[in-house]
Amino acid sequence: MAAAVAGVSLDPTTTGGRTALFWPRFPKSAATIQYASAIQGTARGDFAIAWRFERLPINTSNHNSAFVTIRIRFLIPPSAAGVLRLPIPVSTKTQTSLRHALFIPNVTLLKASASNECNKRREARLGFPYSWEYNMTEKQWYKLESKKKIGTPCNSFLFHPSLNRTKWSGESDITNAVSKRLDQSLVSGFYEIVLNNWKLEKEIEGSGRIGNIPEYFNSKNLGPYCKDGSTFEWHIDDATHII
Repeated sequence: MAAAVAGVSLDPTTTGGRTALFWPRFPKSAATIQYASAIQGTARGDFAIAWRFERLPINTSNHNSAFVTIRIRFLIPPSAAGVLRLPIPVSTKTQTSLRHALFIPNVTLLKASASNECNKRREARLGFPYSWEYNMTEKQWYKLESKKKIGTPCNSFLFHPSLNRTKWSGESDITNAVSKRLDQSLVSGFYEIVLNNWKLEKEIEGSGRIGNIPEYFNSKNLGPYCKDGSTFEWHIDDATHII
């Protein structure tokens, strides 16, 4: 689930795998997913993206309504390019900034260090004491608590502590471009985006199974990625948003 919403794929119009589309999806609420990451491998190298919620309230009941920060990091390998397509914020208070690292980090070393730390967490069973189960009678997903630690949440290598020493460029304010849903074309590099005052909302409580929630696709508001809500004809840019 976390990889599916991270948001990286080959651009629909690319040739030779040179250009990737970065289109991170954030849940309405932070109650279920609070971070995500994914890698798109190509012959030119790995495109990678990771994001996480920050400044979350200690009181989890506010994870459906608070204003939080979202930090996104993504990597475009040498001789490649990327297209950034961010979702439109629900609040006009949201401010978005973009900056890039002055030097591309050692990706091989980062991956090895992150993998080593993740393996230590697995061996120590530092997982989470619950799983998501499906009730066939109620036709609803529910959270099943368990005394046994299941899985092991691990940070993406893009958030490895060694990157805290990264030297960054100055920040560019891209709030206006995001609000107008303008794609950003980017060259090879390591980037960071910060969305301040992102508004959390309560998730739609669907009656169908996960991934098949009629309350979403029966809505009159089909979102910013449907070119014409009155038809079932999709623009080529829309296709990559269908998971």
